[in-house]
Amino acid sequence: MIETARLVLRPPGPGDREALVAILSDPAVMADLFPGQDRAGAEASLARHDGYRGEGLGFLALERREDGAIIGFCGLKPGAPNSPIAGMVEAGWITGQAWWGQGYAQEAMAAVIDDAWDWLDADRIVAITSAVNEKSQKLMVRLGMHRLADGDYLTTLFPDGHRLQPTVTFAIQRPADRARA
Repeated sequence: MIETARLVLRPPGPGDREALVAILSDPAVMADLFPGQDRAGAEASLARHDGYRGEGLGFLALERREDGAIIGFCGLKPGAPNSPIAGMVEAGWITGQAWWGQGYAQEAMAAVIDDAWDWLDADRIVAITSAVNEKSQKLMVRLGMHRLADGDYLTTLFPDGHRLQPTVTFAIQRPADRARA
């Protein structure tokens, strides 16, 4: 569990499932990530993330301290297989649209990354997004990430020519004052 000024980040429990499925299947939320994801896809995504716990990784539920609302999901996972980041540690986040533009994703991910340097055996953390997802790219920069010059690729998750196929990669290096775990 990680606590910030406004959030409690913790492994999702059974009581969080409906809120997370609603976020992960919201067409507006998923528009630049995985459009058309339905309830079954959201459930599969949550199950996949549960499986990462066995690898010492996994996403956390974002619980707002003021009212206990589950407003999103973020954390670290293994880099996407069949991509240039396979084998790396990948950061990711998603918040419900009612909470966009309020700094929650940045607050949560900054805390996750800071915490990770205490236990993670990696020199950097990467994040990917579609080239058209400028909001996520701006957040990556605010988190201290930089775009990798050799990190652009065409994901196989979408057919050739799909607007979300071009993908960019950002990374943050382990701070010099944070020795490897």
